[in-house]
Amino acid sequence: MSLSIPEIVQLLGSRATTWYGQEAVSQLDHALQCAHLAELANETPETVAAALLHDLGHMLSVERKAMPDHKNLPAKDDLHQYVALPFLRSLFPDAVLEPIKLHVDAKRYLCAVDALYWDSLSSASKHSLELQGGRFNDAQVHAFEELPFYAEAVRLRRYDDLAKVPGQTTPALAHYAALMQQVATA
Repeated sequence: MSLSIPEIVQLLGSRATTWYGQEAVSQLDHALQCAHLAELANETPETVAAALLHDLGHMLSVERKAMPDHKNLPAKDDLHQYVALPFLRSLFPDAVLEPIKLHVDAKRYLCAVDALYWDSLSSASKHSLELQGGRFNDAQVHAFEELPFYAEAVRLRRYDDLAKVPGQTTPALAHYAALMQQVATA
């Protein structure tokens, strides 16, 4: 059930070339931009790897065929933040896995603690937020802040929101394959 780094690269290179929801970039462009933003911010290699892989669950989901194209919004949440974890667990440490798992909740958290955050979201991201449970309440905010890697997940979420620029230049996938190899636990 575990993926190898070459299999992850193959998956990203072949299945991530479609539109990223209603955004004007492909899923691969989004992943590369997100990782690049994390790298530019001097994040740890583990957080950069998490930024690259945070949406891998979209490509692994059994309901992938039902994913929206760039014109239609999904009718339900695909729980993509959890789908990839079994495939990555034996390969990466918690410093990679936990920010991936928490990046959706980080959006819910940011909507609760940052009054301007909601307005910064794309319409597709606002729609998915509602499917994912909406903004956190006070108790959820406090519980989230107690989780290991919550701060990395929040920073990953910010990169995720910014990683939707058509034509943005980033390092190639091979660059991040080497980084994944560096942080792999096996």
